[in-house]
Amino acid sequence: MSENTAQQAKYIRLAAMVALSGNAVLATMKIIAGFISQSVALVGDGIDSSTDVLISVMTLVVVTILAKPADTQHPWGHGRAETIATAGLSFVIFFAGAQLIFNALANLWADIHTPVPSMVTVIVLLISIIGKILLAFNQYMLGKRANSAMIMANAKNMAADVLISLGVLAGFGIAYLTGSGHADGIMAVLIGAWVIKTALDIFRETYLELMDGNNDMEHYQIIVEAVNAVEGASNPHRARMRRIAGFWDIDLDINVDPHITVSEAHKIASRVEREIKKRLGDVYDIVIHIEPCGDDAAEAFGLSEAEMDKRGEKVVAG
Repeated sequence: MSENTAQQAKYIRLAAMVALSGNAVLATMKIIAGFISQSVALVGDGIDSSTDVLISVMTLVVVTILAKPADTQHPWGHGRAETIATAGLSFVIFFAGAQLIFNALANLWADIHTPVPSMVTVIVLLISIIGKILLAFNQYMLGKRANSAMIMANAKNMAADVLISLGVLAGFGIAYLTGSGHADGIMAVLIGAWVIKTALDIFRETYLELMDGNNDMEHYQIIVEAVNAVEGASNPHRARMRRIAGFWDIDLDINVDPHITVSEAHKIASRVEREIKKRLGDVYDIVIHIEPCGDDAAEAFGLSEAEMDKRGEKVVAG
């Protein structure tokens, strides 16, 4: 296991343990209070926190796989385990939101009126909001340190949970002020829709990584600048970048003088590699292919220098 991977696994494991313990306490409080107050929205909020407990358990399993060194069956390591787990996380969040909407609509259809919540229920909800804010901040900070898409996705999920709890609190307020027995159910439907949106956003990001896609086009410009900064290297092309567990895997072709020795060409490629790592950071691996200047054969895949510059300009303009 590399030093970077070991450090990443450490932060992911810590984030999972904090999320597991915090969400277990909050979920228990909200579900009990929800049943006592007969609030579908609060029970749904508690169920959402329960899924966060399952997510934390899944994260602990994933980090064990992630920490394994590369082997003959997995020469690129086991980093994709995190991406797959993040996709799974999005499905868990999606079905939690769908179930919440289904239960709320069923109660509204049956014309079930929810009693006005007690002060104890409101206090439980306020404690939950504070707890979720602290957990979201903790997951965000640890996710940044670990450079982990899975933990950052969980941080977004925690932030969405804060909005969920605020929505439940708003429903309680409307019920108290108007005496309406349907406010809780309507708010539960809106909360469920927000949960589903969060799930779709997470899945969209994960899908891009699973397909070896990349929206960070400004990073291609960094590659162009790194190549052009090395004397003897030119025309970066067939450039491809993909993410593996938060680290960049890069393939790149460059042109060199056709009359220099293989040893000299190798030294130029090594300098390009060091320059990219210095400018980009979080690099898992770089493969640089050497071609002689003047070899301008059409390439079937990868980005040319002109394409990288063009995409980078679009990012800056946007």
